[in-house]
Amino acid sequence: MARSDGPAEAVASQQHPQQVGFVELFFDVVFVFAFTRFSERLVENFDLLNSWATLVLMLAMWWLWYRTVWTTNRYDPERPSIQLMVIVAMLASLLMSAAVPAAALTERGVVFAWVYVTVQVLRPFWLLLIGGEHRYPRLVHLRILFWTAVSAVPWIAGTFVMDGPRLVLWTVAIVIDYSGGILDYPTPRLGRAGLRDQPIAEAHLTERCRQLLIIALGEAVLASGIEFSPYGFQRDRAMALLVSFVIAVLLWQLYYYRAGTLLRAAIASASAPARISELAAYAHLIMVIGISLSAVGDTLIIRHPFGPTGWTWVAAIFGGPALFLAGRSMLDYAVFSRVSWSRPIGVLLLAALAPVALRLPPIVVAMVAVVVLAAVALSNVVTWRLVPRALAPPRTAR
Repeated sequence: MARSDGPAEAVASQQHPQQVGFVELFFDVVFVFAFTRFSERLVENFDLLNSWATLVLMLAMWWLWYRTVWTTNRYDPERPSIQLMVIVAMLASLLMSAAVPAAALTERGVVFAWVYVTVQVLRPFWLLLIGGEHRYPRLVHLRILFWTAVSAVPWIAGTFVMDGPRLVLWTVAIVIDYSGGILDYPTPRLGRAGLRDQPIAEAHLTERCRQLLIIALGEAVLASGIEFSPYGFQRDRAMALLVSFVIAVLLWQLYYYRAGTLLRAAIASASAPARISELAAYAHLIMVIGISLSAVGDTLIIRHPFGPTGWTWVAAIFGGPALFLAGRSMLDYAVFSRVSWSRPIGVLLLAALAPVALRLPPIVVAMVAVVVLAAVALSNVVTWRLVPRALAPPRTAR
């Protein structure tokens, strides 16, 4: 943090390529821990209520990450004031992750909610202080602060109740958070923020989304290795480890082949780059949730490769890849304005095979998922070789 930092200097210049700052890479390290905690939470108790609570917590963590990325995309991440903001967000993410396994329905949920609300309110307030005299960015931060304050009410109210009522209040809160961003922060007397019509550093945003997805894939591999290591290379569990690794590799291949590598160019060529960037960011959210759910399935098949298979196990082993394919379809649309048929067909095939999977051992269910993912990946390669697609980001992405 060696630079001087004046208010006007904090704003990033959009005339030069925005690079990912070292402090941002440092910030992302926390999410290795966060994804591990989410997986642990579901492995311990994979029922409907706990899955709902885990989804709410994960959405909150992702929203904190996304708003931080949005800030560093528009402000210079090498400036001390922005680095300080990122480090505070990193500490908040660490505290929230530490509370994850017991959060939501226990006393630790109070820590999670208060830390989340505090950092979300402080960010736009801090940017108001360092944003200089430019009227437009100051009004944007006022709008975001207004929506953050509104969502803070159910977040904090939820800390005074327990169990179901708390989960309902926090669901309302996270819906408010996401609604603000999706609706472009409409605020009384100020109108919408107009963020989707502003320039964006496409290289920076693309790299940040890729980093988070790689972290999620890395956590899946890490969780499999940790689960496998105490068993001493038992044949059944070694086979399960191999299957889980192949699933991770296929997810990686499905992401990077074409759309993943062409995303930056698609954003740069779009008539409204910020709109395409937002669509791509939500696509990455769905893919990351799918990878996290797949990591739960990996842990289960290594722990009990030939045990009985219940609906929750099938939901993890098939549901993770299915969610990933759904998010990948959204990314396809962001880049090409169309969706490859192989992805929705893969989702439907996994859903159709779910009842049959109940009669199979967990490791065989995972092998079926491997076959479906491999078929989709092969279809991608063959289709692209036969009918290459040009970049064609949608004109609008509301």
